[in-house]
Amino acid sequence: MIQIDLITGILGSGKTTFIRKYIKYLNSKDIKTAVLINDHGAVNVDMILLKDLENDMCHLETVAGGCDADCYRRRFKTKLIALSMMGFTRVVMEPSGIFDVDDFFDILSEEPLDKWYKIGNIITIVDACLDDELSHQSEFLLGSQAANAGVLLFSKTSGKSEAEIKEKLSHVNRALDNISCRRTYDIDDENVIFKDWNALRECDMEKIAGCGYQQYSYVKEWFNEKTSSTHYFMHVTMAVDELKDFIDSLFKDVSVGDIYRIKGFMPDKDGWVELNATRHISTLKPIDEAQEIFIVIGDNLDFKKLDERFRNVTVNPNYTSI
Repeated sequence: MIQIDLITGILGSGKTTFIRKYIKYLNSKDIKTAVLINDHGAVNVDMILLKDLENDMCHLETVAGGCDADCYRRRFKTKLIALSMMGFTRVVMEPSGIFDVDDFFDILSEEPLDKWYKIGNIITIVDACLDDELSHQSEFLLGSQAANAGVLLFSKTSGKSEAEIKEKLSHVNRALDNISCRRTYDIDDENVIFKDWNALRECDMEKIAGCGYQQYSYVKEWFNEKTSSTHYFMHVTMAVDELKDFIDSLFKDVSVGDIYRIKGFMPDKDGWVELNATRHISTLKPIDEAQEIFIVIGDNLDFKKLDERFRNVTVNPNYTSI
């Protein structure tokens, strides 16, 4: 049977960054892997970020989102059926940060997938800079994803003390308690890893790649009103040294809404730059190939105000937004 692993975590936790390390590790062990990326947006930025991983040992596929739940499940199932015929021994799924883990279990229990696939690992990424207060929906997702994890892997731990990690673990445990889940985590648990990812050794990756998963019961919540949204701003061009200040100002501007993630790409005189930013940290680095787009994700976003902010800084006459 084909093993399928789920890399989960709320928006901005670092799933795509970890996928890069994980796929390189699996390929080094001669494990032929397909990466299935779930993106609810009009442009799959994560596919662009992972494109250089494609080779004879790694294949990228995407499940288009932005549709109703039943449509999404059909697309997910169809992709898995197609991948089962392509000779992979491992499928790694990177869903969006609003993915419901129950869908993962439900779809894989259906025929004919139950004959071809087995659930391997659920690796839940937790941001060591996690905000103390999240939206009600994000708190639910944090708890439900931690409930099923084989390993809880902290990201962005550089410079963080053990006491700070314990504080974030307490937040995870509160999220679990809020959904009436009896699972709890402790700093000494073998299924909690809080090393700097640059310091992960072979034995750490081996442990992660064999962590399995848990199934704890919890109270399911239904969110009829979606407060989170995603907006796209294309053909934005400005000086690279101005970009970071502009992005920082957006996070501080409460009039545009509660932004918790901005990612995207912009042309530079030397090629392209990739931006990945949260409230706590932003990075800019060169990338070989990309599309001219910035994606803003958050709660109660004011599209008109965001559009005005981007329109005022770009020097590109082809600027558009959706």
